[in-house]
Amino acid sequence: MKLKKPKFWDISGFSVWIILLLPFSFLYLLISFIFRLKPSKKFEIPIICVGNIYVGGTGKTPLSKEIFQITKSLGKNPAFVKKYYNYLEDEINMLKKIGETFHLTKRVDSIEKLIKNGYDLAILDDGFQDYSVKKNLNIICFNEKQWIGNGLTIPSGPLRENMKSLNRANYVFINGTKKMHIEKRILEINNNIKIFYTDYELQNIDEFERKKVICFAGIGNPKNFFDLLKKNNVNIIEEISFPDHYNYSTKQLENLVKRSKSMNAILLTTEKDYERIGLDYKNKIKYIKAKIKIKDQNRFVDEIK
Repeated sequence: MKLKKPKFWDISGFSVWIILLLPFSFLYLLISFIFRLKPSKKFEIPIICVGNIYVGGTGKTPLSKEIFQITKSLGKNPAFVKKYYNYLEDEINMLKKIGETFHLTKRVDSIEKLIKNGYDLAILDDGFQDYSVKKNLNIICFNEKQWIGNGLTIPSGPLRENMKSLNRANYVFINGTKKMHIEKRILEINNNIKIFYTDYELQNIDEFERKKVICFAGIGNPKNFFDLLKKNNVNIIEEISFPDHYNYSTKQLENLVKRSKSMNAILLTTEKDYERIGLDYKNKIKYIKAKIKIKDQNRFVDEIK
């Protein structure tokens, strides 16, 4: 979803905006319920869905890439499915670097094409709310920092569905550290869910040691990116946030480059943002190469088997 999140989404307590938007949240839930009545198509190959209920910034795409590598190592021939929206070309391009990616406007059509091309496993990057496809495994991603925000559904909150939707999930992946109150809330809804934790491993962090850095990001939660850099001792002198999937203009990129030169600093962004930067600026901007690391990965591999 292409948006800049309002602050009240992640703050518990009273807000005038929440009260004003609640009727629209009820309407959103009603429309979602109607979509659930649609029949689901079952396929002859396994379908793994990596989804979320919190809008953006939960690490679906990095986890999808890791699951691709795991299933490939287990002898499967996987491919990605990503529903096409023009603002998602950055994520589609990231997936294409790893494996074959089918990105038609309907996931059912993409899966059918995937099967015709000889692939025997579909990994859906997003799609938990797509009831047209019968999934074999549903994985839901959260970030420990945002968790469920104010706990309300769009537009009065950041949730695409309420927490009861976890009854349809098999696994929850939480990016961050172990939090017992989060686990307790999840297991109260679905005691059969298995919970795993992930963290990001920065593969080119050495390039930015002892150097001044201006970092910018147009992702679901830019602050998470900035905090990750700080955690890895990057000397950030300025942080600049943009809306998720932001399309940078030539003028904006030129201003960023000029600012970095004037401050004798490296201009640093995410891989997803880098995909949206014009060719003329790619050699002037660096990006962090990050790989998601599943804690207790051997246990998860056994689960996938």
